Amino acid sequence: MNSIWDFFQVLLDSKEIINYGGLVLVTLIIFAENGLFFAFFLPGDYLLFLTGLFCSTKAIDFPIYIVVICIVIAAIIGSYVGFFFGRALGKGLETRPDSLFFKRKNLDKSRQFFARHGGRALIIARFMPVLRTFSPIIAGTIQMPIQSFSIYNIIGGTVWGTTLPLAGYFLGQSFPQIINYVHYIIIFFLAITTFAVIRTWFSVRKDTSEQ
Repeated sequence: MNSIWDFFQVLLDSKEIINYGGLVLVTLIIFAENGLFFAFFLPGDYLLFLTGLFCSTKAIDFPIYIVVICIVIAAIIGSYVGFFFGRALGKGLETRPDSLFFKRKNLDKSRQFFARHGGRALIIARFMPVLRTFSPIIAGTIQMPIQSFSIYNIIGGTVWGTTLPLAGYFLGQSFPQIINYVHYIIIFFLAITTFAVIRTWFSVRKDTSEQ
């Protein structure tokens, strides 16, 4: 039991993910978090930022362009998996009971967000935890045309998978000492993403009450 708990602690700690599994584990987590409904709890935004930062210090011994390509491809493919998963299950997902890794409220929240923003929700949601995981699934359940989904998926995956790692990389190049403040960076990203999720929740709730 302790080993299982230790494993989940590694998955929730971006620094440990990078130290323990390097680019391979980062890529797998990005793939999972972008479309597998049970992986919504995994770190995303600050994992990308720290991956770029660690790449600048050679803790990840790959060129930054290789890192970015792996992340972008993982994000895009992960969302495709979520999309086809949603399309295959269709309405069956509506009656799925809550479990440890599946919450109906996350699905409903993503659907309302998607209804408000349309296809561009796939781009916006890339920068929001939980919504990033469920938006491609929602796109599948509402039978969004694959051509339209592909456009938004590729744009969103490329923008998200490029900007955050490059921001971390160039910041690490300019200020190498920032590596000593990793925990503060994580707290900063957690605060930003929490604010974004809360703001979106209130916005969706307001829109729903007005309908």
